Amino acid sequence: MKSNFVVKTLTVAAVALVFFASSAFANDGSKKAGLTDEQVNVQYVGSTQTQVAFRVEFENPTSEKFWLIIKNDAGDVVYRKQFSDAHFSKSVFVLRDEADIRPTFIIRNSAGEVVRQFAVTSTVVENTVVTKL
Repeated sequence: MKSNFVVKTLTVAAVALVFFASSAFANDGSKKAGLTDEQVNVQYVGSTQTQVAFRVEFENPTSEKFWLIIKNDAGDVVYRKQFSDAHFSKSVFVLRDEADIRPTFIIRNSAGEVVRQFAVTSTVVENTVVTKL
């Protein structure tokens, strides 16, 4: 009779351990939600002769730490900073060295990264007005 009680006790303990372990793993998975394209929005805002403006937005419902990385035409990192905002929104100004620039914006967290690339081409138009005197 004692061995039957011991077997039942060990069985209950094993089942409780399985439930406890599976719930712990399930909670870890829910904290790190996957990074999707829909969470990231990068828009061209406008430009001047010396810079180009973009608006970077990222919906980060878990407030997980993430990196905003900006690369220039050559692939060199020109900006890199870590944030953890739930509703991230930032204006970014990229210096214009030439008429054509190709900035790359990367949002990276532990689940992956989303990349947005742009090609900005400037064309100068000259207007000439002739008046008869």
